[in-house]
Formats: sequence, structure tokens, C-alpha cells
Amino acid sequence: MNQVLRKSTLWILTVTLLALVGAVGAQDDGMKTVTTAFLGPGDVPSIDPSIGTDTSSIQIVLNTYIGLTTQNEVTAELEPGIAHSWEVDGTTYTFHLTEGIQWVRYDPEAGEVVAITDADGNARTVTAHDVIFGWSRTLDPETGSDYAYVLADWVVGANEYNSGEADSFDVVGIRAIDDHTLEIDAVAANAFVPSIFGMWMAMPQLQEVVEMYGDEWTEAGNYPSFGPFALKEWLHDESITLTANPFWAGNEWIPQPVIDSVTWLMLPSTAQLDAYEAGDLDVVTSVPLDAMDRIQADPVLSEELNIGYDTCSYYYGFNTAKEPLDNVHLRRALSFAIDRQSIVDNVTKGGQIPAQWFARPGLAAAPTLESHPDTGIWFDAEEAQAELALALEADGISDPSEWEQITLMHNTSEGHAKIAQAIQQMWSETLGINVEIANQEWATYLATVREDAPQIYRLGWCADYLDAHNYNSDVWRSTSSFNNTNWASEEYDNLVDTAVTLSDTEERRELYAQAENILVYHDAAISPIYWYTNVQMTKPNISRTFSVLFQDRYEKWDVGQ
Repeated sequence: MNQVLRKSTLWILTVTLLALVGAVGAQDDGMKTVTTAFLGPGDVPSIDPSIGTDTSSIQIVLNTYIGLTTQNEVTAELEPGIAHSWEVDGTTYTFHLTEGIQWVRYDPEAGEVVAITDADGNARTVTAHDVIFGWSRTLDPETGSDYAYVLADWVVGANEYNSGEADSFDVVGIRAIDDHTLEIDAVAANAFVPSIFGMWMAMPQLQEVVEMYGDEWTEAGNYPSFGPFALKEWLHDESITLTANPFWAGNEWIPQPVIDSVTWLMLPSTAQLDAYEAGDLDVVTSVPLDAMDRIQADPVLSEELNIGYDTCSYYYGFNTAKEPLDNVHLRRALSFAIDRQSIVDNVTKGGQIPAQWFARPGLAAAPTLESHPDTGIWFDAEEAQAELALALEADGISDPSEWEQITLMHNTSEGHAKIAQAIQQMWSETLGINVEIANQEWATYLATVREDAPQIYRLGWCADYLDAHNYNSDVWRSTSSFNNTNWASEEYDNLVDTAVTLSDTEERRELYAQAENILVYHDAAISPIYWYTNVQMTKPNISRTFSVLFQDRYEKWDVGQ
């Protein structure tokens, strides 16, 4: 997913045993309930599969919906979803859907999850036609899906429809052979194409409900789903609750839930660790930065701390259309002046890796520090000052104070604030540039970045599928809806367009390395900061998986004594 945007959300989770009236399943004091919390006040932007782009939105979708395919959250390997099998003939992908998957919704009056039926009272099950309707909504230009282009790039006719060049969805290469067989004409065959066809924006949607409720179709009581959980309650700006779906039969890859419900609370970050240590929260999936030293020194808390691999990249974007950031030498100067090692050692303290480029090492065809140690950009005070001198000369001024005020903006978070303050100080000490810091609540911030990005903005990106193409092309190609920098490079586009057509991994890696150099050094459209690690704390009584992706799979969790 995705930005952190899919991809900047921080989470806390708690597991407690509560008696909840009206929940699905056993209704006694032994019910297993997981309570989680989004970091910071503010609502989840959207749980519409066609619209969601950030990790908080997508987390909800991925626990209530299932794609044609899925990825294992621990190994990141491709697994079946609602399609139990598929085959490829040239560039035609044929998916065979599992029969009898029931559409459901939570009925607040009945206090339980109920089956959705058609006008004749027959059970409404997921069909290939529901997948086609979901695709048609996502690709319809009037929907305004930011993720539509990811799907459109890989399906014959999809770009023409999504761009408005073609008036009818009939040009798109997807068709139902029967209710449970789907054929898709891909632009090209590639190992990661089945992963794209399983992403949230490509999931089935229930046409009759979407059309019946309009903009209200995602509200609790209306929201149709078919995955391991159903939407029970959404108190905007306060909480979202999912409840186990008893109609989900489970399979080898996505089992029936063991827990009865999951609640996300929208809490300020200051409440996280206090609640955990008080016993009110049982899992913290983003540990407050200023508490890391104490946690690691504590004999009990350190045993509950887990640091693992993560696919995400943390970066600052530059709006290259806004003065004075339209000056490439200034952008390079700012990036060279960031001491990334100091940030991970003294601020984040969670084993993060200083990033020299954007795509996370470990992805297929991505450069690694071993294969390309000299690729990208890193801390170099002398280079920073040399680039500053060139920037001043280019703009015909003698001192940085003559530039208009530069603003760095991040979404509201103590962690992001501490990182911004550290970098603010580095820019002041190394370059004599005084940068103002501002922040906004998450949903507002996403809208700001999309519509008119600040001069400098903070975002992250996590893998939708484990290939460098997802980072270098899906985010930074000139046509990407996630490229908020107002930067475009024909040379960069040509490199990533060529790389994805090649079968040799090392040839692809070399082209992506060249593209990264253009992105972060030659044109300096962004400044990579670090590659994430997954830093979490979990009480001993919680049985759970640790995801290397951006979402957790709560149907695999359990609560012990």
C-alpha cells in the first residue's frame, strides 16, 4: 500500500477480554476483543476500496475484503485470495473464483452480521461480475481514484478508459466467462501482475449497495463486505469497530477469525505508552521515539519489544514548482545536509537504515548497499555548502535569508515532529537556512499534499507488491498521481519503462539504480531519509503474526490468559 501515505499511519493495539452485547459469536465473558488505536486524533480518510490510499484506510479494507490474490503478511509471498487458482496463457490471466462466498453487512438493529440477499431472497455471493463492477468504479475517471493508474497500466484498454480517451468500459480487457471465471488481458506478462490484480482497488464491489446508498455506502450498517470481518461501527473521529464475520468459511491462507472483534481508537500519540504500561493496551505497533532508550534498558519492556524487517521508505518531497525549491542546487544542498545516521541513532533508535535512495533494498530488482554503494545521496556537509553556494549564485542573492520563508510540513505526530526538528537544526547549522515547521491532521494533510504540496513535505511508501517497479514507477513516474513534486524527467521515465520489460534481474537493478540517481541526486526531487524497521511491543499473552507489509492480519491473532 500505498502511501505511509500508504503509509504513514502509526498504530497501537490492545487486546482485552470483554463481554460485548450483540457481537457475533459467543456472548459471554470469554469473548476475545482486540482494541487498536490510530496514532493521533483524526478520522480514517476512506474505506472505499476504489478511493483509499493510506495505510489506515487500507488496513480496514483488507480485513473486510479479499482480492483475487493476497500476500502472506509474514513472508510477503503471493497466495490465493477469492480466486483459488489461476493460469496464464501469453498475456491472458484466467482466475477461478471460490464459489459461495457470502456478501454480508452488520445489522445494528439485530446486533449481528447478516447475509445480504437479492430481490428474490437468494443469498448474494461474490461473482466475477462483482469484480468487474469494482474495476469499473476504480477506473472510471469520475471516481477520482488515485490508485487507478496502477491497475490501468497493466490491463489492455484500461488507461484509455481511465484517461477519458474511451467513453465505454467495454474497451477494458476484463470479462466474466461465467459467474466464477474471470479473464483479464494484461498489457504484458510479469511475475508481479497477479499481485496487482489482488490489490484493494481491484477488489469486488457490490453494485446494488453502492448505487442504493451513494456517498453513504461505506457507513456502518450499509457497508457490504465478505472477508473475515465486517464493519460494525464507525464513530467518525473517534473509532472504527470490526466484528468477526461468521459467514466467512476460511481457507488455508485466510482462516476464520479467532478473535471476536477489532476496534481502532483515534487517540493522540501521547496516550500510547502510558496506556500500554497501565495495562490498557496490549500491543503498541509504533513505539514513541523519546521512550526507546528507557524501553530498551528496562528488563521487562525490552523483552516485549520486537524490531523486524519492514518494506517502507521514509522521505521528504520537494515541490519543485514553488520558490525557492525550484532551484535544484538548493534541493541538493538540503538533502546533503541531512545526517541520516544521526537521525536513526539519536532520534528514531529502532534499527532503521539511513536511506541513500527511495526503493527499499530487498525488493526484487532494487539496488542494495552491497551492489550499489555509491548510488544516491548521503550526508556530506562540504557538498551541501558547495551546492548552497551554487544555489545562491543561480538566484542572484548573497544570503539564504533573502529567500522567501521555507516551510516543512508533516502530518501530526510526535515522531514526525522530532525528526523534523532534528533536520531543521541540521539545515540551520550546516547551511544557515531557517526552515519553519508546520503540521496538519492526517486526512487534511493528505488532501493538502495532493492538491498543492508544501515546499517540503513528509511522506512514506510501503510495498504494494515486492518489486522496485512499485516504488520507482508507481510513485515517481511523471504520470503517477502520487508524484506530488511537480517534477518530471523523460530520462527517468524511459529508464523505469525499460526496466519493467526486462527479465534479467541484474539488468533491471542497474536501470533502477540509474533512475534513483536522477530522482534523489541529479534532479533531487526528493530526499530519502531512512528505510523503516517494524518496531512493536506486545504483551506475552498475545499470539500474533508480525507483518513485513503495511497491514496486520487480525484473523490470525489470538488472546491467551
